[in-house]
Amino acid sequence: MRSRSYSGGSNFAHSFGPGPVTPAVKFLIFANIGVFLIQQVVRELPTMFGLRPIDVLVGLEVWQPVTYMFLHGSISHILFNMLSLWMFGTELERMWGTAFFSRYYMVCGVGAAATTILASFLPGTIGLRLYDAAPTVGASGAIYGLLLAYGLYFPDRQILMSFLFPVPAKYFVMIIGAISFLSAAGSGGDGVAHVTHLGGLLVGWLYLRGRRMRLAAEIQYQFNRWRINRARRRFDVHPGGRDDRPRYH
Repeated sequence: MRSRSYSGGSNFAHSFGPGPVTPAVKFLIFANIGVFLIQQVVRELPTMFGLRPIDVLVGLEVWQPVTYMFLHGSISHILFNMLSLWMFGTELERMWGTAFFSRYYMVCGVGAAATTILASFLPGTIGLRLYDAAPTVGASGAIYGLLLAYGLYFPDRQILMSFLFPVPAKYFVMIIGAISFLSAAGSGGDGVAHVTHLGGLLVGWLYLRGRRMRLAAEIQYQFNRWRINRARRRFDVHPGGRDDRPRYH
């Protein structure tokens, strides 16, 4: 698939069949469609609520890193983003649960916006182009985070790139990451927010890596605790520490 303008994604597709829409995915789809319908009446919404680093940093319009995710530039833009949200988000929400999925989606979306703002400080044309550019809108930053997670958890699932070429999810994520990187470093005149896409991928990877490290540390802690308690029982050693049992007089 391909969506143009603003923060639209490029070239991602998936074989149909994730099943019924899960609660958070359903809410996000309805919210995005609802805002898009309001946009057709209130044309100033992208200017007010789309992402522009200069507005956030100078105008202190601090809501933009959140609100930009619910705006879209065209019917094709929202269609492809919502289709991808359903295709990739449904299985992730089933696996993670609604709470973690919702948190991850928002972290990736806001993180993608933060990446765009930070990249606006880069020297040269890239920074200048981002700092005072047309507003970035679209859910693609968050959706690229979902794609990253999908590639990590289902690496060998086949994804039909542009509805034509079956590619394992792990390689698909590498391909779209490379495309976004090369496009962001290029002229950037295609109307697609490639830096925002890269931000979604990067923040998603960092967030999941941090979660896995915390999980691994917790497993190691519990395992060591079990070994210590087992040794105590074996050698009849008192665990020591504070005795919190009630005392009777």
